[in-house]
This record gives sequence, structure tokens and C-alpha cells, in this order.
Amino acid sequence: MRIRLDPWPVDTQDGQLTLKPFAGLVFNAETEAWSAIAPREIPARLSKVLVVDGKPRMEARLLLDDENGGLSLAGFGAFVAGAVDLCPHGSRQAELLEVAAQRVLAYSNEGGATVEMTRLSPRNPHTGRLEYTPHVFSGSQLEGAKSKVQRLMLDAEAELSHKLASALPLDEHDPNALPDTLVLQDGPVRIGGAGRAVLGYVKTLHTDYLGADRIGLLGTLKPGERTPVLRFRVGDQGGGQDSEGREQRFTWYVRLCDPPFYQHPLAGVMRLEMHAPEDSDFVPRGVLDIANLSGRLLCRLASQPHKDARAPQNLIPTAALEQAMGRAMGSAELVTRRIRSHLARELGKEAVA
Repeated sequence: MRIRLDPWPVDTQDGQLTLKPFAGLVFNAETEAWSAIAPREIPARLSKVLVVDGKPRMEARLLLDDENGGLSLAGFGAFVAGAVDLCPHGSRQAELLEVAAQRVLAYSNEGGATVEMTRLSPRNPHTGRLEYTPHVFSGSQLEGAKSKVQRLMLDAEAELSHKLASALPLDEHDPNALPDTLVLQDGPVRIGGAGRAVLGYVKTLHTDYLGADRIGLLGTLKPGERTPVLRFRVGDQGGGQDSEGREQRFTWYVRLCDPPFYQHPLAGVMRLEMHAPEDSDFVPRGVLDIANLSGRLLCRLASQPHKDARAPQNLIPTAALEQAMGRAMGSAELVTRRIRSHLARELGKEAVA
């Protein structure tokens, strides 16, 4: 038995590797030959790459009580969805786009309470204007507010990616199918976002889509090389028609760097994902073009261990965007103080009345 190290630090939410077997079916989409495919250069036609990511944060847990004595759970939260605009050929500086915080008052629909927008007063020079827009969530679970903020962030990510990406033709032979603008979205692509040039990059390997007979190829990939493109259906449980899943996806794996000898052999591997058209057994030319350039592009954007604990999968633009999103939300400590001061003043007014 040999012991290998998972490269990600233990204080992250999850490790980089879990490999729970995918329950559904996975099909060959590009070729029947299961072997490494060499990277290709990035065509001049691709002039813009945007890296999209989001960041949620809970700022306070709340308990709402109405005039009839009913109680319900709620929470103050914030989220940001932003992008980094960069040139894949290195001809211009990268630029941050749309990095602005949105604040949420997430509350349960169980209590029947009527909730209005909450504006914290007075305005603070360090945290600015804080306005929490009400959003309802179903049920009365303790984590309901947190889940609602996370859902709103994911929806904002998907909307931003769809807005920024070029349209992606689904023709098999169109020589001009490669778009001029490609969006790299942190995590899997979202349900309902087909038809745009959005490439989801999954930093962790928590689900095994390959099986024991194919996963060995990942350990032999060289930097920039990829696997052939596969096809699967999201949510496929492999148990009959009712569990066949929702949307079809293309997926493939790319190696970003060679791992040190003491780390597991999949340490430098990333899984990529794009929407697949329904009822088709081919890979559209645009998707194949993106797959062919993905290794070269992602190797250029991969982070280094001395700069990022989640290297190489936490891409350099992603790390920069995470820092900018944290600044946009402001100091969590200062925001918490403002929430307490605001509630103290409001409750004090009620007590005087």
C-alpha cells in the first residue's frame, strides 16, 4: 500500500479528490479510442475569454416574530457574481467586470410574515449603504436562508455567463463555429443555459464518470493533454426512465501540471463541462474546437502552489476575482457591527413607543 497526499489544505470545505461513482450512463461522444489527445494552439478567432465566479456570505441569522406571535427563521446575506475579462493571447491587461455586492434578507414562507426591504442606518463611511432585499425560501430549515443566498448567487452567475458568452452553433461541420468570446464558469454549467459558449470548469474530482477501466488514463496525461469528449445526462441515476436525468452534457478531463511524486496522480487534473444538444450522437464543431484549445488555455491560467493553496485548479483569474468580490462585500466584522447597531436602535424605538 502506498500513501499519497491530497494537494488541497485540510481547512478547505472539501478535498480535491473523492471519486464517488456516477450512477448513470456515460457514452463516447468524440471517438471510440480511449487515449490522450494533444493540445492545440489557441486560434486567433478567439479574442476574448471571461472567467465568471460568484461568492456568497451569510452575515447574520435572524428570527422574525409577527403580531400574532408567529416565529420564522431568516437571515441577512450577501453575494457577488463577477467576471475577469482577459485576452487569451496576452495582448492586453485583464479587467474586472460587474463586481458589485447584492444583499439579501432571506426569510421562510412558513410564518406568513410580510417582509420589506431593510436599509441599515445610519450610512457608514466604511461599509456604505447596506440595503437587504427580501427573498422568500420554502420550509423552515435552519440552513434555508444560507441555501437561498447560495441559489441567488448561482442564478446570478448563470445569467452573467449567458450574457457575456457568444452564441455557440450546434452544427457538426461549421468551420466558423469557434466563438470569439468564451466564458469559463467556475463549477458545472447550469441547467437551462444551452446555446452559449460557456465552459464549466470543475476544480474537484468528487464524481467518477470514467470507471475503473478508464480512470487510469488521467494519471498518464501530460500537461495540456486531454481525454476524449464524453456525454452524460445530469441526474441520471441508472434506474429506469424516471431517473434518466434532465440535460445532456459533454465532459472531458485536462491535465494542468505534473503533480509532485508525493501527491496522488490526479492532483493536476481538472474536469470540464459544456451543454450537449438533445438527441444527437455527435460533438458540435464549436464544442470540439473549445475542447482542443482548452488544455493550452488552462495551462496558461493555472495557479502555482506557492501562490494559491488550491493550485493548479484555482485559476489565477479566479483567485483575483475572489479577492475583488470579498472587497465588494466589505468587512464581515464591520457589517455585523452595523446590523447589531441598527437592530438595537430599532428595538429601542419600539421600547420607547
